[in-house]
Parts: sequence; structure tokens; C-alpha cells
Amino acid sequence: MSTSKIKSVVEQLVTPFLDDNGFQLVDVEYVKEGSNYFLRVFVDKEGGIDIDDCGRISEFLSAKLDEADPISDAYFLEVSSPGAERPLKKADDVAKAVGKHVYVTTYEPIDGAKEFEGRLDSFDDGVLGVTVGRRTHAIPYDKVASARLAIVF
Repeated sequence: MSTSKIKSVVEQLVTPFLDDNGFQLVDVEYVKEGSNYFLRVFVDKEGGIDIDDCGRISEFLSAKLDEADPISDAYFLEVSSPGAERPLKKADDVAKAVGKHVYVTTYEPIDGAKEFEGRLDSFDDGVLGVTVGRRTHAIPYDKVASARLAIVF
């Protein structure tokens, strides 16, 4: 089964449980590192998740994966928080990040740059308003290669 199909199946299996328990699915990864495969599920909730939350989700998902058996290779299941520099994978994630410090890369240069780190001031009509220093850049969402929260030191 392809990686994208595995991710889709995992999302379908875990999303109802997450929704019922106040969690949000941030991302699913299925990767090979060395000779091992890893299925990583990144989950969050208001106020953050703890080790007990990860354990409950892991137990639930492990049982569902055993039933559905979508992955033929042996793999390690990891359930964790996306961390302080959480990726912003969906438009809803970007909208919730307004007012926060972000790091954004684009597919093509905008205002002469492809990397922007600053405050996300707005997300209106599919355009991110990111202020870097004293300049605000209008970045079309469809030009965003990646976006994540960023920590200010």
C-alpha cells in the first residue's frame, strides 16, 4: 500500500476517536529510517497533550490498526505532540495561528524571498499577512510550501 494510502487509512481510523475526546489530528507520517518503518501520529488539544493522552490514543489506534491491517511491513507506532514549532498543515491551522510567530517557505519568491519568519498578522481571502521587521508581506496560501509556528529567542 502506498504511503499516501496508509496515511489516509490511519486518518480515517483515528479521527473519530480524536474528535470524541477533544483532540486534533495534526499530521500522520509513514517513513523508513534505516531498516525500520515508523508510523508517526501527531496530535494536539487545547492546552496541549500529555503522556497519558498519547498512551490512550496509541492503545486505541494500535487496536484499530491490528483489525484493519493496512500496513504489511513491521513498523513502530509513535503518537506524540507536534511540539512547540507545530506545522501548520491546513488553512484552519493557519487561521488559528494569527497573532503568533511563524516560519513560512514559499514555492517561488515573493517580494524577493522564499523564507519568511515573523508575526502572522492576518489570514484573509487566502492570503497570509506576515510581518518581518517593519515590512508586511502578502503571501498567497497556494504559494506556501510549508508553514509552522516558530519560537522567538
